[in-house]
Amino acid sequence: MLRWIRQQLGFDPPHQSDTRTVYVANRFPQHGHYIPQRFADNRIISSKYTVWNFVPKNLFEQFRRIANFYFLIIFLVQLMIDTPTSPITSGLPLFFVITVTAIKQGYEDWLRHKADNEVNGAPVFVVRSGSLVKTKSKNIRVGDIVRVAKDETFPADLVLLSSDRADGTCHITTASLDGETNLKTHFSVPETSVCQSVSQLEALQAVVECQQPEADLYRFVGRITVTQHGEEIVRPLGPENLLLRGARLKNTKEIFGVAVYTGMESKMALNYKCKSQKRSAVEKSMNTFLIIYLVILLFEAILSTILKYAWQAEEKWDEPFYNQKTEQEKNSSPILKFISDFLAFLVLYNFIIPISLYVTVEMQKFLGSFFIGWDLDLYHEESDQKAQVNTSDLNEELGQVEYVFTDKTGTLTENEMQFRECSINGIKYREVNGKLIPEGMTEDSPDSSTAHLMGEELLFLKAVSLCHTVQISYDQPDCLVGDPFSHANGFSSNNMEYYASSPDEKALVEATKRIGVAFTGTSGDIVEIKSFGKFEKYKLLHVLEFDPNRRRMSVILQTPSGGKVLFTKGAESAILPFATSGEIEKTRLHVDEFALKGLRTLVVACRHFTPEEYIDVDKRLTAARTALQQREEKLQEAFSYIERDLQLLGATGVEDKLQDKVQETIEALRLAGIKVWVLTGDKHETAISVSLSCGHFHRTMNILELLQQRSDNECAEQLRRLARRIKEDHVIQHGLVVDGASLSLALREHEKLFMEVCKNCSAVLCCRMAPLQKAKVVRLLKTSPEKPITLAIGDGANDVSMIQEAHVGIGIMGKEGRQAVRNSDYAIARFKFLAKLLLVHGHFYYIRIATLVQYFFYKNVCFITPQFLYQFFCLFSQQTLYDSVYLTLYNICFTSLPILVYSLFEQLVHPHVLQSKPALYRDISKNSLLSFGTFLYWTLLGFCHAFIFFFGSYILMGEDTTLMGNGQILRANRQLMFGNWTFGTLVFTVMVITVTLKLALETHFWTWMNHFVTWGSIAFYFIFSLFYGGIIWPFLHTQDMYFVFVQLLSSGSAWFAIIIIVITCLFPDAMKKVMYRHLKPTSTQKSQMYSNRVVIGDDFIALQPLSRAKSQLGKIRWKGVRVQSAQNMTLLKPSGAQGRTIGTC
Repeated sequence: MLRWIRQQLGFDPPHQSDTRTVYVANRFPQHGHYIPQRFADNRIISSKYTVWNFVPKNLFEQFRRIANFYFLIIFLVQLMIDTPTSPITSGLPLFFVITVTAIKQGYEDWLRHKADNEVNGAPVFVVRSGSLVKTKSKNIRVGDIVRVAKDETFPADLVLLSSDRADGTCHITTASLDGETNLKTHFSVPETSVCQSVSQLEALQAVVECQQPEADLYRFVGRITVTQHGEEIVRPLGPENLLLRGARLKNTKEIFGVAVYTGMESKMALNYKCKSQKRSAVEKSMNTFLIIYLVILLFEAILSTILKYAWQAEEKWDEPFYNQKTEQEKNSSPILKFISDFLAFLVLYNFIIPISLYVTVEMQKFLGSFFIGWDLDLYHEESDQKAQVNTSDLNEELGQVEYVFTDKTGTLTENEMQFRECSINGIKYREVNGKLIPEGMTEDSPDSSTAHLMGEELLFLKAVSLCHTVQISYDQPDCLVGDPFSHANGFSSNNMEYYASSPDEKALVEATKRIGVAFTGTSGDIVEIKSFGKFEKYKLLHVLEFDPNRRRMSVILQTPSGGKVLFTKGAESAILPFATSGEIEKTRLHVDEFALKGLRTLVVACRHFTPEEYIDVDKRLTAARTALQQREEKLQEAFSYIERDLQLLGATGVEDKLQDKVQETIEALRLAGIKVWVLTGDKHETAISVSLSCGHFHRTMNILELLQQRSDNECAEQLRRLARRIKEDHVIQHGLVVDGASLSLALREHEKLFMEVCKNCSAVLCCRMAPLQKAKVVRLLKTSPEKPITLAIGDGANDVSMIQEAHVGIGIMGKEGRQAVRNSDYAIARFKFLAKLLLVHGHFYYIRIATLVQYFFYKNVCFITPQFLYQFFCLFSQQTLYDSVYLTLYNICFTSLPILVYSLFEQLVHPHVLQSKPALYRDISKNSLLSFGTFLYWTLLGFCHAFIFFFGSYILMGEDTTLMGNGQILRANRQLMFGNWTFGTLVFTVMVITVTLKLALETHFWTWMNHFVTWGSIAFYFIFSLFYGGIIWPFLHTQDMYFVFVQLLSSGSAWFAIIIIVITCLFPDAMKKVMYRHLKPTSTQKSQMYSNRVVIGDDFIALQPLSRAKSQLGKIRWKGVRVQSAQNMTLLKPSGAQGRTIGTC
């Protein structure tokens, strides 16, 4: 128990050595000296709190807020010394704020716990005690043998022991880890690959020694020692033997693996960035404003204390006859008395710091976040997924984004490749209904049938269907074993599925299959295709693997007739220079045309060998592959010797299908002043192609490259060249492409130079990025001198680090699992929803909370300044102007609801206009509505209104005692009885009405709820005051306000004073708004006028409830605004519900 406590506190880390020893099936040595190592369990934790630390951790975070900490100090001061107000006036609001915030944050963390429990409770099968046991994922221990079936994800990092294949291999996709959808082959060692049953695995005696967990996905160093017949066999282990948590098993029925890294020690979890509390720019501004108000408060308290002692310097005021000092007061220390008076004034004025601001902000964020989930525009009908809010603390940050960092695969694209066009022997073809149709012909044209393909066309299709690394999976279990060609006699395309090392290859092989040349499988070194109903078998002699330097891959085959042929495919720059025959120029033109359409292009060529040439080629390849020294260089030489004198066959154009409206979304973000960076793990050719097709890069853009830099000096020189080019080229826009290796060098020594180049580029593309590199790039921008607000969006586990690093993290509910969604602040189903999330919801949330913050400071200045002014009229005796109940309820009841409702429903501009005019987003950028100038305006306005409240009431009241009654002169004792509290109540009444109507002036979007809370708050104040002062309450020990309010309202002069003071306060403000709107309107105000004339289509009307939609149509008819297709329009509806139709208008 003590060890567990020490480990939890971090004093006893579980790993003591640089390596870990894992006993397969937990068969520990029997000798007594062995001490087992301690490893993490298999739970994944994305939550922030536990049951044990919630209270202390949450309280610590809340008291980091200046206002909360300040009110705690004030509350303690009120408990310790004699102060003018009760401790309840500070303690009750503080307790209310802390409780509401804790409930809200606890609820959000409970949702994260719920998501974690789903993952940790997923069923898995583990080999224990000689049988296969079903258990929960969280119960997997290091050393357990786990069984994973086809299409399941690996629940921990496993070393592959065996699979259902005889050679012990399996195929996986790591799309959720590194964004790559290609199929990867993993291997088991020969000694364990034969253990394909539970009984054999149970008898296996093996020990795995490997490095301690590290975040690098592509690095694993270890060895496995297998004991057979008393003999120990040692085999090395590398990344090709490790199956990573989050990857998915494909094309393999089942595998068995031993868990080596579990839970938060798995590579996927180590690539998560530590979860930290994200704080919005608005909250930081609030803290700055609070410090300024704290200074004002201290100034008022010190000034009041000094003036009190200055006043009491005269003996008659120091100890008047009606207030004689006690012996204790006479003998007390002057310094202690000064401190006591200072603290008393501090308590008296403490309400200038608005504690209820935080709870109102928390409630606004929490309630406002539901609008994102309720927005039908953010609902994806096909997948039945709505937008999701995991952290409502950052709503307003959506309106301040300056940089968007997006993943490519699954975020911008659908992860689906489609064959579009090809060029064969200088003629362009397109696929129509499984036929290759030459350019200029239709499907019905004579001679357009695929059956009439000539020799060159057929050779091209065979080259495409043979030159690849595609593998086949059959749905029928009996096809998985035995003769792989057993399906040949009854060939069925329905039970066959292709898996490829590249999505392009899969699309091309599927296309040739539809056209009539189908790849049907491999058996050892035999490759079979079915060419228009005729089966052909080729012998695979050599594979010349793809590498990024050559940018091509080749196969050497023996044809059915016995000839030797090389088929090669790759980028046009890697094939065309080596081609000596074929339609080279025509093909080059076609490739350029395909690229302009945003298609991913590959060029296909072949070379026929004579027997003598092949013998030479075979010798060179064998010598290079068996070389012990400089093997890679010798292989490159051999490949270059072989891949020359090529006969060009043609080129292909494949489309990586983009998600719907990606191009429009990126363009809208660009118009809104947001820079988009694409960070992907893909090859740079693929990434550039997608960037061009999605509009991230424009065709007119000057593309700069920082690729394959090998040294710091080389990288620095290239950066300087790029910086010079940007200055010298008078091009409007530049785009930058950088790869992961070059980025590492740039960030190590030349961060400043790299940032300078990036900031002058309107679009940046980073490819071959590791997950933590993505986070580093985001952090680089975040911490730059301008401190821009960043947003990261992605769909896989490889995006989690950047999602957590950015100010705002958004997960896409894609095909890559739920890791990104679970660790994000917001989740949406498609990239296109990002536009509305930022341009509409972000805009609304920001203007609402900016006004809320400013208004809160304004109304608290109005509230407490009269209290300060009153001290000049009561000899600084610390007498309160307002009753303690009014002090407590002013922020909690009388003025809280109007601003809360305003901050939930306010819309300066209609959502339709905000989306159609993205440039309006620039008006609120860089926290412009919370600038110091705006803050100063609201603060000075509060002081002005406070002076008018106080001196207006004082002047109108003056010595005129008739204000106290119904026109009758009151007796002196009655004047004394009512004067002090009546004056304070008059000031308070004027103040409540004025600050409520001031908010009404600021409101543009009125709903029935705004009307209800605005006028209801004023009415509630009057009703409450009548009841509070009109009845003698037995539980109150003093009741200074008895009959005061009734007496005040019985005077016509009081009513006159209230009306005059309210108009005096608000009339100049109303005039200023009218003048500015007509003489110097902002772009937002112009858009408000434009929105009244906007052309409204079905999509706009359909967003409204049925009653409002009919009302909108009625207004349109009367206003004469044109409606597009407004007849019989069907409104948006939940799936499965009947559509609602509005008749003709």
